[in-house]
Amino acid sequence: MASRDQDQSSPVPPKVAKDQTVKQQREARRAEKVAKLKAQQAKEKRNRILGISLASVAGVAIVALVVTFVVTSAEPERDRASIQIEGVQTWGDELDFNHVETAVDYATQYGTNPPAGGSHNPAWLNCGVYTEPQQNENAVHSLEHGAVWVTYDASAVNEDEVNTLRSKLPDSYVLVSPYEGLPSPIVVSAWGAQLAFEDPEDPRLADFIAKYWQNPDLPEAGASCSGAIDGPGKVA
Repeated sequence: MASRDQDQSSPVPPKVAKDQTVKQQREARRAEKVAKLKAQQAKEKRNRILGISLASVAGVAIVALVVTFVVTSAEPERDRASIQIEGVQTWGDELDFNHVETAVDYATQYGTNPPAGGSHNPAWLNCGVYTEPQQNENAVHSLEHGAVWVTYDASAVNEDEVNTLRSKLPDSYVLVSPYEGLPSPIVVSAWGAQLAFEDPEDPRLADFIAKYWQNPDLPEAGASCSGAIDGPGKVA
């Protein structure tokens, strides 16, 4: 007959049970920490993805706005041939492109005053603003490169009016200088074209610039307007 002690399960010693409880608690706390860490990492990942997505959308929107602004605000280039300017004088085949070392009587030879083309010095006048009259033969060579030449009567146009003229001109391929014996207070010339007017605010000046400035049909269109001769009184 089995003893009574053999029929009953041996009880877990109190110390062992306590150790198991502590270990379980530690495992539970560790599992909880791991779960919280994973949840935090998942949240941060979602936030990063969301931030990147929003930044990308914002970037695309900004680029679209910039492109839209540029496209809608840019003025289309005007068709030169369609621009009609009241009072403009033009010259054609009578203007030659010869290089000469001598002085040229433009009024007699070509009927232009100031000159608007014809024979000219091999060295061009550097584009810019001058406070003194310039050598015709050098300035005409600049016209052949596509520049426009704004001449004015210093006795009829004051400094403020000259500044007004300058504000309406391009930043390059432009000559500005006083000129003696003009038929009008202000005359703007390009190769083969000329316009005389009195008011610096005359809207025809803008039309003249649009039609003749940097004319691509000239033999030396786009050639440099610097690196040659600075005339007297250059201020800009």
